[in-house]
Amino acid sequence: MKILLTGATGYIGKRILPLLIEQGHYVVCCVRDKNRFYYPQEFEKNIKVIEVDFLNSETLASIPNDIDAAYYLIHSMSGTATNYDELESISANYFIDKINKTNARQVIYLSGIVNDKSLSKHLSSRKAVEDILKNGTIPTTTLRAGIIVGSGSASFEIIRDLVNKLPIMITPKWLNTKCQPIAITDVLEFLTKSLLNPKTYNQSFDIGGPDILTYKEMLLEFAKAKKLSRYIYTIPVMTPKLSSYWLYFVTSTSYKLASALVSSMKVEVVCKDNRINSLLEVQPITYKQALERALIKINEDAVVSSWKDSLISGQFKGNVANYLKIPKKNCFRDRRKKEIINRESTIEKIWSIGGQTGWYYGDWLWSLRGFIDKIFGGVGTRRGRTHKNEIHPGDALDFWRVVYANKEEGKLILYAEMKLPGEAWLEFRIINNVLYQAATFRPKGILGKLYWYSVLPFHGFIFNGMIKNLAS
Repeated sequence: MKILLTGATGYIGKRILPLLIEQGHYVVCCVRDKNRFYYPQEFEKNIKVIEVDFLNSETLASIPNDIDAAYYLIHSMSGTATNYDELESISANYFIDKINKTNARQVIYLSGIVNDKSLSKHLSSRKAVEDILKNGTIPTTTLRAGIIVGSGSASFEIIRDLVNKLPIMITPKWLNTKCQPIAITDVLEFLTKSLLNPKTYNQSFDIGGPDILTYKEMLLEFAKAKKLSRYIYTIPVMTPKLSSYWLYFVTSTSYKLASALVSSMKVEVVCKDNRINSLLEVQPITYKQALERALIKINEDAVVSSWKDSLISGQFKGNVANYLKIPKKNCFRDRRKKEIINRESTIEKIWSIGGQTGWYYGDWLWSLRGFIDKIFGGVGTRRGRTHKNEIHPGDALDFWRVVYANKEEGKLILYAEMKLPGEAWLEFRIINNVLYQAATFRPKGILGKLYWYSVLPFHGFIFNGMIKNLAS
């Protein structure tokens, strides 16, 4: 079957793609930026990659008409805090208008549980998209999930950050809200088993694990899995804004996402029934089992996808290609070169830079810069990296975004997502056993120039030590 997969670079999209190929389907992957989409070479015969921006109806012309089914996995929370609901409605309308003209027999949408009488803006937007898709002529299957537990999911990473960093937590009262978490493996099983299954047509299903827990219980269960002693006290005085800042400063989430999550976490997300379990013969695993699986994936450095690599995690805008050409005019540069001892060893070091590995010199200064960035509303260094020694274009790397990575060529280009009065690039390139390292800064006005000269004394210390250790 030919399946249209939207959101192919997203958390769910990256995980369902290999499953669809394994089942023998041909997958048409919709991405906004081909440069951000990485897939194994063995997938090449079974996929087609097309660039589509669902906020631009003209780009949808590239979607083929001979598809059998379509997954709608698009969310627009990366828009501004006030209009992401409008963006989601626009995307859904453009999508369904196009799909109505194809041979598709089914649309599958992953939504949120919307059983509470009072919904957050985030969940109301999900429900609005569901209604738009249902109004199309193609049978729609909606799967409504609450908290998705898996390595790299936003919810899991927030829980992990809180438990790992805070022995004692003074928390908002919404931590007593009930939810029904579900393992990412079960979400994927529901999504794949619903595909072209007439029993699921024109229906909405709640999907969840067997446990109904409060967020406080979820945190304590995680602490138990990590064998950590944690104490949590809830107080009624933390407003949604304070709660959002609390998540923003303690965890790796962006303020934008923290605000949307806090709004949703005040709403109970509990399944009304579990009829789909017997319908598709799926037996969801417990929250404890889901945690164990996620922790194993992290320990084995086998995280397939992470929310941190999505654009919502930082300040990156536009396509990767727009940042590939490093400017030369009106820029400041710090250029260094050093002969390397072992090419393979140096490349492995470069491909492992940042995250837990660090920056090979002056890590405390990098951490300080990240802390300052966080204070001023930037991403800081808490995002780390998804893999310890694997890098692909589009990946987040501390407060950088990978815009070019070619291991055979020995070339890596990073673009800064920190708050800056200008733009910055960091480039590593190996030519004839010589490592070239270049930091480029394009200032914006007088503030940009003042910023460059204020950090210039640290560059000699940091960048000289870094290239020395990379080349050794």
